[in-house]
Amino acid sequence: MPNIITFVRILTLPFLVNFLMDGSQSANKIALIIFLVASLTDFLDGFIARRFNLVSNLGKLLDPLADKLLVVSVLVTMIATGEVSPIVVLLILTREFAVTGLRAIVASEGVVIAASKYGKIKTVTQIVAITILILARIMTSGIWFTVGTSMLYIATLATVLSGIDYFYNARHVFK
Repeated sequence: MPNIITFVRILTLPFLVNFLMDGSQSANKIALIIFLVASLTDFLDGFIARRFNLVSNLGKLLDPLADKLLVVSVLVTMIATGEVSPIVVLLILTREFAVTGLRAIVASEGVVIAASKYGKIKTVTQIVAITILILARIMTSGIWFTVGTSMLYIATLATVLSGIDYFYNARHVFK
């Protein structure tokens, strides 16, 4: 069941991007709903997997991948629409690729790096920032865009710091 929820989250991405690219008020509202539901399924699939002992290797691979695809899909779309700085997205992408690579390296040695509290903070701040940025498209006040952009900078800082934390905690791998 958790893996099915994760697959569904991945399958929503083309629809989400399409509605974001449309840019109309109704499309933005639908995009917001899709994004929020997809974000909630991230917590739901993990809860179900742990609660009912349904944790699988496929889920360990797909869940973080689905999270990254969700965030990156929206941010890349917002680069295309001029709402988000490419530098911010580059920093987020760099951290995601670096931590994924780190996890692959340590996994080859039989070590699993669990999600840290900083990684969870990163995810929450990214979701909040993106939610506010999508809301800014719906609301007529520019304050939403300012708040959303500020929150995205905070999310980017949390993203970079969590990446540093993962590498610091895995420093033994590089010795």
